[in-house]
Amino acid sequence: METQGQAKILRIFISSTDKFRHTPLYEVIVYAAKRYELAGATVLQGIMGYGTSSTIHSRKFWEVSEKMPLVVELVDEVDKIDQFTEILLPYFEKVRTGCMITSEKTDIILHKKGTTKNT
Repeated sequence: METQGQAKILRIFISSTDKFRHTPLYEVIVYAAKRYELAGATVLQGIMGYGTSSTIHSRKFWEVSEKMPLVVELVDEVDKIDQFTEILLPYFEKVRTGCMITSEKTDIILHKKGTTKNT
């Protein structure tokens, strides 16, 4: 991926309890993105939200809720995101729960490659 320029963000709205076979869906997505060599993937956990069921899920200090909203964000060149979306869509045909996938074009201002610390 170029250091600067136009790119695309793919956002996948799911639940922390969603599974693909017996694996958390967010893990399946991130590992698939890594295999496809996308520039980046991040899983964000919401503290409150609702989806197609209209049931509000919230994390409060006095309740422990296993089901929380997640957003998986993937960033790369427009063509790579479009191709990855086509690969990803069949996964969601096998998932029984509701979800939403969005995309938007974005501008990369800085994409600095980091180094790993050898321990």
